[in-house]
Amino acid sequence: MVRTGPLDGLRVVELAGLGPAPHAAMVLADLGADVVRVDRPDGGGLDLPDGEQVVRRGRRTITADLKDPRQRDEVLALIAASDVLIEGLRPGVTERLGLGPDECLAANPRLVYGRITGWGQDGPMAGDVGHDINYLGLTGALHAMGSADRPPTPPLNLVGDYGGGSMLLLVGVLAALVERSSSGLGQVVDAAMVDGTALLSQFVLSLRSAGLWSDDRAENLLDGGTPFYATYACADGRFVAVGALEPRFFNALASGLGLDDDWLSRRWDRDAWPELRQELTSAFGARTRDEWVDHFAGTEACVTPVLTFAEAATHPHLADRRTYVEVDGAVQAAPAPRFSRTSTAAPATNATTQTTPADVLAGWLSAERDPRS
Repeated sequence: MVRTGPLDGLRVVELAGLGPAPHAAMVLADLGADVVRVDRPDGGGLDLPDGEQVVRRGRRTITADLKDPRQRDEVLALIAASDVLIEGLRPGVTERLGLGPDECLAANPRLVYGRITGWGQDGPMAGDVGHDINYLGLTGALHAMGSADRPPTPPLNLVGDYGGGSMLLLVGVLAALVERSSSGLGQVVDAAMVDGTALLSQFVLSLRSAGLWSDDRAENLLDGGTPFYATYACADGRFVAVGALEPRFFNALASGLGLDDDWLSRRWDRDAWPELRQELTSAFGARTRDEWVDHFAGTEACVTPVLTFAEAATHPHLADRRTYVEVDGAVQAAPAPRFSRTSTAAPATNATTQTTPADVLAGWLSAERDPRS
């Protein structure tokens, strides 16, 4: 398996799980790391054909029963030769298996032990089960999402699992690797989705502290309460997204829709927002989505189409950047971000390569390491 990218040479062991942990491992593999996933004998997780498990791309897989002392010790030997461990199990599970931070750091003092949970490793709810929607609910983020006359709407599982979960875990792991370059020592990274979601909410918390954000849904600048930062249905039942916040952007929107000039001075009058929203609703409802997209192309009105995933994959801009790629018949996101010198490679296949701890360890021990690592 040919590897390119800024993390080429980094060795990662991933203990199989769902959600943010495998997503984080995928990103590390996308960036060039040699990631080995440790699957349970029963497979665990979702029962999907291997080709559909696109989040598992880019790494080799071994199968081990970690409750078996011999197989656990084989995995521990692999961890002793690695740089990073990624695990997303419930608090205390790896400790009971004999693969907790104490055992792993004793075997490899330079190890960065990255762990991701919903509630964190400590606190009254640390042992509770949960999913993305639960973590968002506890942090206040979910309450702010959705329309005013309906229950809060979960934003898929993008915010808790991935934005506040895997991305925060990756920041922690990479920061620990940077620190290791000077100290020579690894450490434990405790990433919690509640912590990450709270951190993602910092801008809203700042507005709230300044008295500029209401806890009522659809009453604020960025939650659909502002008529010129919202979505609108078009004549064909599809939608456009409008983000005309700044004065010149709103001016372009108003001009493109033929709105009265007095809206340029009245747009921040909250009492007038229902009237403005009705005008925007009527205007956008008069043409199809793509007609409006063509109409506003090249302007500063910040009017763009609301695309389905299928449409997004073929949009000219995203196609030109190859933001989405098709591998083994499955459309998926290409590796990101992009690098000027240590470029990453597009995924070659979704299929994982089955191997053994002994084969991985033999390869790692025979390879020369960069003394700076």
